[in-house]
Amino acid sequence: MGNALVPEFAVSDWLQSRRFYCDLIGFSVRYERPEEGFCYLELGDAELMIDQIGIGRTFSIDGAPLEKPFGRGLNLQIRVTDVAAILKRLADACVALYLPLEEKWYRCDDIEVGNRQFVVLDPDGYLLRLSEDLGQRSPPGTLSPLR
Repeated sequence: MGNALVPEFAVSDWLQSRRFYCDLIGFSVRYERPEEGFCYLELGDAELMIDQIGIGRTFSIDGAPLEKPFGRGLNLQIRVTDVAAILKRLADACVALYLPLEEKWYRCDDIEVGNRQFVVLDPDGYLLRLSEDLGQRSPPGTLSPLR
């Protein structure tokens, strides 16, 4: 079986979302149920499900409207091997970035781990942080190099 945690996004148009995730981000379809507006997608070790609102089962909370942008307060980090290729496809499709490409280092105990990353919104407003691993390093000001 796959990953222990696989998010499922409620989407307004599953074909549009499928094109976005597959053609621009680089996911592939593991399987789908078009009659339900459903796709199970994968990219490397990342797995994601998309499910069209109003077809099949729609998970909603009473009194909470389903309106864009969906996923408010949530961003998904998706590890990829080549952010440049994804950026080119997005630029060619005239998709604007939410946050531009950056190199960011995060402290993790006594080391720093690096990411080359950017954030883009999918067609329904879910925030995706595409991230390429830059490895690890000693934090600035430390004397002992990493081995």
